Amino acid sequence: MLGIIPAAGRGSRIQPLGFSKELLPVGSRMDGQTERPCAVSEYLVRRMVRNGVDKICFVIGSGKSDILEYYSAGYEGAAAIFVTQPSPVGLCDAIFRAAPLVAPDETVLVGLPDTIWFPEDGFCHLPDDQLSFLLFPVERPELFDAVVLDQDGRVKEIQVKQRGAASNWIWGAFKMPGDIFHQLAALWRQRDGRDEYFGTLVNAYLAAGGQASAAKAGSAYVDVGTFNGYRTALRLLENNETPDEEAMLMVLPQGRSGIPSFPGEGG
Repeated sequence: MLGIIPAAGRGSRIQPLGFSKELLPVGSRMDGQTERPCAVSEYLVRRMVRNGVDKICFVIGSGKSDILEYYSAGYEGAAAIFVTQPSPVGLCDAIFRAAPLVAPDETVLVGLPDTIWFPEDGFCHLPDDQLSFLLFPVERPELFDAVVLDQDGRVKEIQVKQRGAASNWIWGAFKMPGDIFHQLAALWRQRDGRDEYFGTLVNAYLAAGGQASAAKAGSAYVDVGTFNGYRTALRLLENNETPDEEAMLMVLPQGRSGIPSFPGEGG
């Protein structure tokens, strides 16, 4: 089982840090008997490993060798693999950089490395045999990729940062079998790689007869790539990693998305 973590974004919304935003310390973890700072990306890595991931592919850009150094030994038994994205030109481009590593019969998990979400077993709510999205409720879906479902829980449409979105449930992570991953990669190439957003590519996949499902299993989702989000994440983790009603509210500055900052997707 392979986890793909796109980590090539510039992170300009929370710079200057002097290091990659994916290594921003948020909360702490225990290393034996010693408490150590926890990088924000570790929360996603931990959730992937909990679902059974044994290989994690970090897609990094130039100037992000600190991520390689941080995860070079792997994480809790999962091996680390590193792929480069020469230019941060979109989420689809980043994800499909990992295509040579994906076997057709392998389950693939994808998440965003500067987010913290609950429940920790969220990936476990998604089936392994189809494209499926883990959904989270938000107050302002127009800032995200809102997912519209039919009565059977199948995805009808993903509304990418659309005003008046028809759903207040946004995707925060997704899972699929390797053969569907390669179908999506082939479709992206057929469309000349013009899809920066994964949501627009999925809409084309659905229009061509593909299917996707979703689980409304998410309870809290925080983008740590903004200062408001960073403060919210600290409050969330101070509550023993159990979200209360206040922490469950998304705190984002006006006009920004909760998606890592690729060109055309926030700054």
